[in-house]
Amino acid sequence: MPTPPIDVKRVLVVTAHPDDVDFGASATVAAWTRAGIDVSYCICTSGDAGGFDDTPRDQMAPLREAEQKAAAVEVGVHDVTFLRYPDGKLTPSIELRRDISREIRRVQPQRVLTQSPEIWWKRLGASHPDHRAAGEAALAAVYPDARNPFAHPELLADEGLEAWTVRELWIMGAPEERVDHPVDVTATIECKIAALGAHGSQTAHMEGLEERIRGTAADVARRFGLPDGTLAEAFQVVTVG
Repeated sequence: MPTPPIDVKRVLVVTAHPDDVDFGASATVAAWTRAGIDVSYCICTSGDAGGFDDTPRDQMAPLREAEQKAAAVEVGVHDVTFLRYPDGKLTPSIELRRDISREIRRVQPQRVLTQSPEIWWKRLGASHPDHRAAGEAALAAVYPDARNPFAHPELLADEGLEAWTVRELWIMGAPEERVDHPVDVTATIECKIAALGAHGSQTAHMEGLEERIRGTAADVARRFGLPDGTLAEAFQVVTVG
């Protein structure tokens, strides 16, 4: 018997870098916000190791934070938190688990969207070590940390953040055999394209980006047997007991 859908009012997205959510899920995020769901972002690093030009390193993190905030607006998101861990050095540490747990308790989401902790061998770029670290830490924060009042006790004692139970975990960039839930994003693909355009430090040099995004979304829709002309993003969805 299929699991009945949960009532989702709030979603927290946890990613490693600015632009990760926009490449992986921003058309879906736009669909959620259009449906009246409040979406918040938790970005573990500020992307200071990114870029393709001669932007001074000390300017990269502030630039990418600004780009991510602008991209978020394009998909209806206005709550963006940066944890500011070093880009390229992310690990699923107890500290990262605590900081993501803090955001879960603050936002109180029914659903968390994050990156896969697994390696997708057919598309290795999706499995950047930082992506996997963010996914592993977010998974641990969802279960068991954020729901356990005795985990990270300082969150309650010092910050008054009560335990919170997330009911659903959505994973992007998972190996294909794990992906089981398509989302029709035909109506919001333009929001995704606009969001990616806001990440100029990462995408300005990419030729044919819009065509690539549309082509990938069409391929996903075909793989799940959706009607011709449909565009889709797809995820591994886990119901959390």
